[in-house]
Amino acid sequence: MKKIASFTIDHTRLLPGVYVSRKDNINGNVITTFDLRVTRPNYEPVINTAEIHTIEHLAATFLRNHDVYGEKIVYFGPMGCRTGFYLIMAGDYESKDIIDLMIELFEFMSCFDDEVPGASAKDCGNYLDMNLPMARYVSKKYLEEVLLNITDKQLIYPE
Repeated sequence: MKKIASFTIDHTRLLPGVYVSRKDNINGNVITTFDLRVTRPNYEPVINTAEIHTIEHLAATFLRNHDVYGEKIVYFGPMGCRTGFYLIMAGDYESKDIIDLMIELFEFMSCFDDEVPGASAKDCGNYLDMNLPMARYVSKKYLEEVLLNITDKQLIYPE
C-alpha cells in the first residue's frame, strides 16, 4: 500500500507547533486539517490518555462555541500517537491563520477550573478517564513554550 501523507513527515525532525497536515477539496469546498503537535515525537513523553481526553472535551466545546470560528469547526481530536491533536476546519487556511485562535483556546484550557463539559456517564463513554490538572499543565506548557513564541520552523513541516 502507498504511504499516506502524514506518514511521510520526518517525525525525528518534527518540533511542537501548528502545521497544515492536508487540504481536501470536497464539492468545491476546501477543508483544512491541522496538526497541533504538542510534544516532540519520539523525544518527549506522550500525553497521557486522561489529560488528552480532558483537552479533547474542553477544546471541542470551546471551538464549536466560538463566536467567529464555531461554524467552521469540523473536528477536534487526539492523534493516536498521543503527541498532539488534529483540528479540521472548513475553509482554506494556513498555520499562521489560526495562531490567535490557538492562543485563545490554550489560554482558556490552561486556566479552566470548572466541570469538564460532557464528563458524565450519560454524555461520555469513558468519563472517568479525565485529568483536569494535567490538562491545564499540558495546555499551559504548549501555550508558553510554543504558541506565544512560535517560529517558522514550527509552522511548516520539516523537509
